[in-house]
Amino acid sequence: MKRHERVSGNELELIEWIRQRTPSHQQMPIGLGDDTALVRCGDGTTLVTTDTLTEGRHFTVPPATPAEIGRKALAVNLSDIAAMAGQPTFAFITLVLPQQRGLSFARELMDGLIATAEEFSVVVAGGDTNVWDGPLVIGVTLMGEPTGSGPVQRSGAVPGDWIMVTGRLGGSLPSGRHLTFTPRVVEAQTLHAACELHAMIDLSDGISTDLGHILDESKIGATIRAAHVPVSPSVPQDLPAEERVQHALNDGEDFELLFTVSPEVGASLLASPPLALPISHIGEITTDSERQLQLPDGRLVPLQAGGWEHCFADPAPE
Repeated sequence: MKRHERVSGNELELIEWIRQRTPSHQQMPIGLGDDTALVRCGDGTTLVTTDTLTEGRHFTVPPATPAEIGRKALAVNLSDIAAMAGQPTFAFITLVLPQQRGLSFARELMDGLIATAEEFSVVVAGGDTNVWDGPLVIGVTLMGEPTGSGPVQRSGAVPGDWIMVTGRLGGSLPSGRHLTFTPRVVEAQTLHAACELHAMIDLSDGISTDLGHILDESKIGATIRAAHVPVSPSVPQDLPAEERVQHALNDGEDFELLFTVSPEVGASLLASPPLALPISHIGEITTDSERQLQLPDGRLVPLQAGGWEHCFADPAPE
């Protein structure tokens, strides 16, 4: 690509471009393409993930309070560790603070983050702080430890697997749940201890988009049954049933777990649930690469990726 070329596209294209140019390393058993990396440190291994939240894109002030922003900044990273069935350990925080909001705002933000760290036995181990005249930016790098039989990756789904989700989905933004959700760290570890999980991901961008990451990494397809998708009460009850399901598929910011297991394991989880949260069987992994949604009347339609996507603007003509 010439240095002066301008290319439009989205974040997934950029990530794939980076991935093609980033060599694997023997000290990194899991790299780009999963919820966290896994790196070898001394005699052990460490999970590492990072996320950045920006004012105006991931939250607005108000209605979000400083404490809620701090909580969410750590919680989205905790959710990534949960997706690997890991145990979070150490966090490093980067703050780019708006000058005009003052020291009290920064302290309230960190109070929310530190309280969340204590809730999940995470040590805030360091970071960096900047002040400027722009909007708030907060980044967290979180480390963790594998549990049980090791990290659950996106690439382990096989044809015939049941696709399952925790909790109920949709309506997280209007209800404010995108700021106050509980990352499913404990639930992921409980599932990991109770059964063999083939693949798992956390639902940050919605089933329709996040399931695609498992399908891409596992190189298979899937059928989702609309009638079985658990819709949150946060989705307006007066909407048509088909619209409510679309909210559950596409809204994102639910941070529930989507995972695949054998039919035998799936049936056992439904018969004797190991979690207080509801677990739903919403579809199956298929041998082909198609991604389909089965409507309540039995018709099959393409499952379009309708979740959030960061996109670049089209380049201006030169």
